[in-house]
Amino acid sequence: MKIISIAAVTAGGKTTVVNKLKEKLDNVCTLHFDDYTFEGEVDDFYQWVLDGADYNVWNLKPLEEDIIQIMQSGKYEYLILDYPFAYCNEQLKKYIDMAFFIDTPLDVALARRVLRDLANASGDEIRNDLDLYLKYARIAYVQMQKDVLPSSDYVVDGTIGIDDLVGKIVEIIKDCN
Repeated sequence: MKIISIAAVTAGGKTTVVNKLKEKLDNVCTLHFDDYTFEGEVDDFYQWVLDGADYNVWNLKPLEEDIIQIMQSGKYEYLILDYPFAYCNEQLKKYIDMAFFIDTPLDVALARRVLRDLANASGDEIRNDLDLYLKYARIAYVQMQKDVLPSSDYVVDGTIGIDDLVGKIVEIIKDCN
């Protein structure tokens, strides 16, 4: 079984790509980071970056246990992780066979997040959210580009169409078999 990690900044396309990969590859199981609650989860990403951006503060035991269970089941050819850290977390890096980073420009990711998460928000709510992004959240997005992108095996363009993006990833996965 190959374990494939798909990373990107928030609203960079991870979940969309993982869901499309599930349609395009046979014998696939997926796990999504956002479906879990972890000990050591970071609440203040601004401070986390200022403190050195330690990806190991997250205790990813629940996700690790599910990975092990799926591996031991022997049922799947691929396990695809919707997971933002690639090889940056020591606890999970030993399981990952291939790490992809979807390189989505921060302005595109921000626009996607605003459209997705603030569709019914007032102008004041959107302005407040953008102010918080500029003051506190953007630093964590930039940190991911500094750490997770270069630690990934493959970097794919997050601005191309979803079908082309997934097609490139599928091609790389099949070429590595």
